[in-house]
Amino acid sequence: MAQPPVCDYEGSDYQTRFWRGQGREYEDRVERLALRRLMPPAGTNLIDVGAGFGRLADEFDRYQRVVLFDFSRSLLREAQNHLGGDPRFLYVAGNWYEMPFVSGLFDTLVQVRTIHHAANVPALFRELARIARPAGCYVLEFANKHNLKAILRYWLGRQAWSPFALEPVEFVELNFDFHPRWIRRQLQAAGFTPGRALAVSFFRLPLLKSIVPTGLLVALDRLVQPAGRWWPLTPSLFIRSLAAPAGPVASPGAFFACPRCHAPLGEVQAGRLVCPNPACGRHWRVDNGLYDFKEPARE
Repeated sequence: MAQPPVCDYEGSDYQTRFWRGQGREYEDRVERLALRRLMPPAGTNLIDVGAGFGRLADEFDRYQRVVLFDFSRSLLREAQNHLGGDPRFLYVAGNWYEMPFVSGLFDTLVQVRTIHHAANVPALFRELARIARPAGCYVLEFANKHNLKAILRYWLGRQAWSPFALEPVEFVELNFDFHPRWIRRQLQAAGFTPGRALAVSFFRLPLLKSIVPTGLLVALDRLVQPAGRWWPLTPSLFIRSLAAPAGPVASPGAFFACPRCHAPLGEVQAGRLVCPNPACGRHWRVDNGLYDFKEPARE
């Protein structure tokens, strides 16, 4: 069966075009606040799904091993250059529908500002559930179609799609908004138990950000974020879920697995990880600290 399309930021200037010096300090700070409130403060293995250039990497300083996972090699190289030689970080390029990890590995999974590019959310959730440890924590941020602006635009006839309909809306190719109830249903179907939710970016208005000090907006956002439980009308929502309490646990020392057949991979040899499954046998590149699972290497 053909894989869903994947949005590729290879070679993009995403960091400088969208974040650095682009007036999004407020968004960055309130998202970090929500993340700290929802994820366990420390742990063994954490994966940042769609980590890009590593914007949030400094939030994971109490984890023993952190995987920055993205489809873009170039963004991961930016993260690698920024974070230097910190041995806790692993830089892994791959397709999130075919995760290159053994089952039951991660005690914490984080995904912020990336699921809006997922054409097949149920398939992604199933793969994340596979690599999560039993009762592992999954903190997800998603673009909320049921936000106040979308509701007003719909009522005023300025928007064709309904913010009340549960199905996702693709407003630009491979850019989706999601209804909170739909997200919860898909999490449950994949085996997660959705829990606490936070509403984030209440004050994401250019005019407001230009006239009100950022620190004050962040403080106000902090106060009202818990309203996400009963007033999920902001453009951004965070939700914490727990993986199923029973399931496989990764064996000690096991980490990478072939993304095609899930056979555990051994040590790196001559810049390659080689699948030991005779029916598969694919080779995967390891280049200057970047584990590359985007496509198999030529033998």
